[in-house]
Amino acid sequence: MTELAAHFPWWQIREPENIDSPALIVYPERVKENIGLLVAMSGGDAGRLRPHVKTNKSKEAVLLMMEAGITKFKCATIAEAEMLGVCGAPDVLLAYQPVGPKICRLLALVEAFPATVFSCLIDNLPAARELSGVFTGAGRVLPVFIDLNVGMNRTGIAPGQAALQLYRDSMRLPGVKPAGLHAYDGHIRDKDFALRRQQCEAAFVQVWALRDAIRKESGSDPLVVAGGSPTYPIHAENKGVESSPGTFIYWDKGYQDQLPEQAFLPAALVIARVISLPDERKLCLDLGHKSVSAENELTKRVFFLNAPELQPLGQSEEHLVVEAGAGHSFKIGDLLYGLPFHVCPTVALHERALTVENGLFTGEWRTVSRDKKITI
Repeated sequence: MTELAAHFPWWQIREPENIDSPALIVYPERVKENIGLLVAMSGGDAGRLRPHVKTNKSKEAVLLMMEAGITKFKCATIAEAEMLGVCGAPDVLLAYQPVGPKICRLLALVEAFPATVFSCLIDNLPAARELSGVFTGAGRVLPVFIDLNVGMNRTGIAPGQAALQLYRDSMRLPGVKPAGLHAYDGHIRDKDFALRRQQCEAAFVQVWALRDAIRKESGSDPLVVAGGSPTYPIHAENKGVESSPGTFIYWDKGYQDQLPEQAFLPAALVIARVISLPDERKLCLDLGHKSVSAENELTKRVFFLNAPELQPLGQSEEHLVVEAGAGHSFKIGDLLYGLPFHVCPTVALHERALTVENGLFTGEWRTVSRDKKITI
């Protein structure tokens, strides 16, 4: 950091007049710090990491992780998987069970990026058979992970005899090859870390029993891909797990408040300007729910670092009205720096992120895999 930059808050842009708003701003140096902390929390072993790219959706962020020694990644969409292939990522798990046209798109990815090993999830035999038919027809074998439901109640099969049978059945199918188990425990997010640990350990008792049964029966040692950000510190202690957090790279206000034991830095903000003064107490900002995630209730969408006193009153597609109080000093054109409560869907609202280093605008990162399709 330059001596001049040291006199500014970390988020402040020193020459913002040519940067239109609303905009997504990323701070690459803080991103690098977060990646370094992630690796350190895994005991310095990048091989035990499989970060999810759903948060950043950009090649530049992926390449920074690869520079740090991370070679395995997780994603949720074909576009994200293609972005990882373009980056030359060696190992990519599509954490989704492809059905219908997605199967042929996944096959096209496998054929287009031979240097990348792609895999996906399954949680039922009909889907596994459909995958088997397509990949057998192409003369290929696709690694698959059994998706386990450990309480999220979204997808997956309960760890137990039915999951063991699905593993057995998959071993007999041509065109697919069981590689391991996948368990996402995103429902475990208690602020009390001791309670979160207790809940996580209880949720995985049957996962370890299933893994042991597979080992005994098949002689193979299935990989276990587990967790997200809330349980990352717990899974990071287990050398038998590949951990897959995603939000760590940019962090956000929601996890900053909910997961105080994790020291990741906010590294992505949305900027907004005051565009109108509806009355003596209110401001209208150019930050509608097309620019910051609006899934949470109104007061849990954005927190302004340089104006924490502002209270949201109403939001529409292009506008956010806030209470500033009587006698406030805000003026038309004032720039506000907003920390999203949920950064992942916020990033997906922006086709690019502007990068700021040492207080100066330095370029942009395209949010390339926000698209449903890149080329495949």
